[in-house]
Amino acid sequence: MRGSPYHVVTHELIPVIFQAGAKKTERIDIKHPNYGKVSSFKTMDAYKQTWIQFMFFLKEQFRISDPEKIDEEHIRDFMVYKTLEYPSKLYLARISAALGKLETALRYYTRNKYGEEKSFDFSIRQTVLDGARNLNLVADNYHDRAYEKPNILASSLAEPLHRLSAEIQWVSGGRIEAVSLIRTEQLRGYCIDPITGVTMGKIWSKEKGGREGMLMVLPSTYEWLKEHIEEHGRFKIDRQKYTTDIRRTCHNLGIKGEGSHGFRYAFAQRRMKEYMRAGHTYEQSLQAVSLELKHTRANITNHYLG
Repeated sequence: MRGSPYHVVTHELIPVIFQAGAKKTERIDIKHPNYGKVSSFKTMDAYKQTWIQFMFFLKEQFRISDPEKIDEEHIRDFMVYKTLEYPSKLYLARISAALGKLETALRYYTRNKYGEEKSFDFSIRQTVLDGARNLNLVADNYHDRAYEKPNILASSLAEPLHRLSAEIQWVSGGRIEAVSLIRTEQLRGYCIDPITGVTMGKIWSKEKGGREGMLMVLPSTYEWLKEHIEEHGRFKIDRQKYTTDIRRTCHNLGIKGEGSHGFRYAFAQRRMKEYMRAGHTYEQSLQAVSLELKHTRANITNHYLG
């Protein structure tokens, strides 16, 4: 099974698992041809988005484009990666459910292709989900997760390189994958922020779902990053150690830990104010900030605005 993540998911996997109008009695009857299939367009679309994200993750982290090669390690790493964003319990449960249905889709696909099912076991997803709940790595529900003083939190982190990552996040809105590995070719010099008129450093990034764009950071942050890369060849941190540092520092400061994503929330709220001060309407500001956050839909950004 080859092709882009969009092609694999849309043209190879969805056709074997989606059966519009299939009755519940058919979907729970192990002897029925529609057993385990998806009948809701809305549910299938939600699974589709997760599958595409997962396929991009496989391609970027493991250089894998064939979902038949997915194993327990890949499922575990993707689930752990998602917990680093300090998601809601409901969101992480939906990710787990989507991966469970991907297992079913792969069984149908291999049966159709080879005449018999290939064995897949993605049960590790539930183990990671349960562990995240027990260790309080997920939130109870959606809420305002922005750090009130992200600059103070960033400067208080124990590890210097974690402070640098946090500074990039709260000023630029970058995701954790954008600030955990940065190479020389991603440094793009300086520009004038058209909204604030302030000189900013530019970092090219490729994030979730393969979305590309520029991150704008303070000149002092840019120089710090540039000097580190010149000395060490690249900038790299361990994502899990970074989020652990954030959690421990939040505890020491007496504030609620929101993971690295709390910096993105803080960026979104600050940036909205900057756009509106510059004369943009709320709708224009929301759309612009959504693009800077690399969201596919502006309504996702609404969650960040508290």
